[in-house]
Amino acid sequence: MKYLFWVFLLVCLVSCNNEEYLPLENTLLTVEVPENFPDLVYDIEANPPTQLGFELGKKLFYDGKLSSNGFISCGFCHEQNFAFTHHGHQFSHGVDDLEGTRNTPTIANMAFFNEFAWDGATSHLDLFPIIPITNEVEMGETMTGVINKLIADSEYQKQFENAFEEGGVNAENFLKALSQFMVMMISSNSKYDKFVRNEEGGELTEVEAYGLTVFQQKCATCHATDLFTDGSFRNNGLPPNPQLNDVGRAEVSGSVHDNYKFKVPSLRNVALTAPYMHDGRFGSLESVLNFYANGVVDSETLDDSLRTDDGLGIALNNEEKEGLLAFFELLTDETFINDERFSEY
Repeated sequence: MKYLFWVFLLVCLVSCNNEEYLPLENTLLTVEVPENFPDLVYDIEANPPTQLGFELGKKLFYDGKLSSNGFISCGFCHEQNFAFTHHGHQFSHGVDDLEGTRNTPTIANMAFFNEFAWDGATSHLDLFPIIPITNEVEMGETMTGVINKLIADSEYQKQFENAFEEGGVNAENFLKALSQFMVMMISSNSKYDKFVRNEEGGELTEVEAYGLTVFQQKCATCHATDLFTDGSFRNNGLPPNPQLNDVGRAEVSGSVHDNYKFKVPSLRNVALTAPYMHDGRFGSLESVLNFYANGVVDSETLDDSLRTDDGLGIALNNEEKEGLLAFFELLTDETFINDERFSEY
């Protein structure tokens, strides 16, 4: 009788153990491209976002395990309330309170681009997280170190198994999970979007409409399409910071013709993402406009769009500046910055 009892107990334990590791049902997520946006650049077929892959990517995004000291997560520098930028920080802050040399850019709408970081250091979204993870003053880790920590975590092992058909905890699946999270981060519901899509709530005031006209005439060469960037690298005439001597795109290309060129940033949610420029030197949009009106410095690689018969920069009077500031407010997407899908808690 005792023998039968122990056999029965063993069968129950094995059954429970097997049930615990049964793969969860996984569903494909729909990546909805807004009608006023260009086509996706990211290859969705190569890494189709799923519910469990997205959830895994979100957990990884907010996990300090990705850094050497266990405290700095991706979400530490990319705060949702500020359109996933590092609010109030001129430069990114990392492990041991070390400071980087560049301002933290937004990671909204990444699926529509093919080059990433201020200097275009990588041309694939899947590879983009490697840059901050391995940067000694940002997250200060190695990919091997990150993967080993995840392998040692039984909960992560289950999540990887459920999220991917070949569910090993490895670098490929790790990076794909982060991409699935970022691919879904589409910001497209600002008042401006409602205006161009002729939706309710998109009626512009007189000053907003004027600002749009000024923007189209004087800013849209670089901040093109409804992504508000053409994705190019340009020298916008900032005086180089002698303490940093950041040559921008030239660090990647090795060409002196790319000296001081940086990626044109998207202006979506720009009213939330101060400070501005690759080195965060301007604390307000007013300062940015004043720079373009009066502060552009000439150099061999200065963008041609900033050279005119009247001089350097962009001629802007006070009325035009006020219109542009009103227009920039139109680009704030409250739906995006309050979307619980992307929130840590």
